Amino acid sequence: MSLTSSQEITSGATSDSQRQQVRVFRFYSRRSSLWWPPLVVFAILVGVGYVIALYYDKVVQLPYLIPYPHLVLKEFYGDPFFTPLLYADLLNTTQVALTGLACAIIIGVGWATLMSLAKWIERSLYPYAVILQCIPILALVPLIGSLFGYEFLSRVIVATIIAIFPMVSNTLFGLQSVDQSQRELFELQGAGRVTTLMKLRFPAAMPSIFLGLRNAAGLSVIGAIVGDLFFQRGTPGLGVLIQVATARLNGPGTFAAIIIASLLGIAVFLFFGRLGRLVVGKWYDFG
Repeated sequence: MSLTSSQEITSGATSDSQRQQVRVFRFYSRRSSLWWPPLVVFAILVGVGYVIALYYDKVVQLPYLIPYPHLVLKEFYGDPFFTPLLYADLLNTTQVALTGLACAIIIGVGWATLMSLAKWIERSLYPYAVILQCIPILALVPLIGSLFGYEFLSRVIVATIIAIFPMVSNTLFGLQSVDQSQRELFELQGAGRVTTLMKLRFPAAMPSIFLGLRNAAGLSVIGAIVGDLFFQRGTPGLGVLIQVATARLNGPGTFAAIIIASLLGIAVFLFFGRLGRLVVGKWYDFG
């Protein structure tokens, strides 16, 4: 092998290594640009929290209303009485939220699929989905409690009602958004309604279904908390813990329960967002 050929090979290997380093640098630069702005905002919010807590402590003299952030943080690990309750109630609320979400997925997808079969079915059923979304859940709470009791089942029903509409609306939109030329192609091939639904409409609707699933996941946590606030029999959740901490003037405990409930909602939102990117991200820009 000549000297020139050896130099060309070495130069090519060096350039490949440099391009790889540039790609790695750009990757980590993009990742860091996603995380540092929220961290800066978080630091600012913590500072503002200390200022407000100092005002309520020294001027208003009601320190339990707005506690210092470090006292709230201590409730997550340092309170021998409150900390075990916090995580036990978090587990109970998670069970209610995921059960309600599962019910919302099954009912919502089935409801939307039925409406996609014919326009007259959609005109007959869709108004009731809108009505279910618009009714204040507090107006239904006494009726739900009277019919189903005040324990786990009623909490799941509330979570399902709150989470179901995004599943219905997004699934229906996805099933109806199939390109007309593709539907005509299936008709020319003699495909039946079930074949068209399973091999064309559902694959095309997957991005919309996962968008609805991501939104419904966060709403199911809200439904679980709302159910806890009104159905206090049986195994308690974070809603009950928030009420108890507030009644006992335990400001740090109240804020800790609210924060961990928010983190639960964020966690399920991010999980199903990640799941959507894994399933449809290769052929659809799932934000």
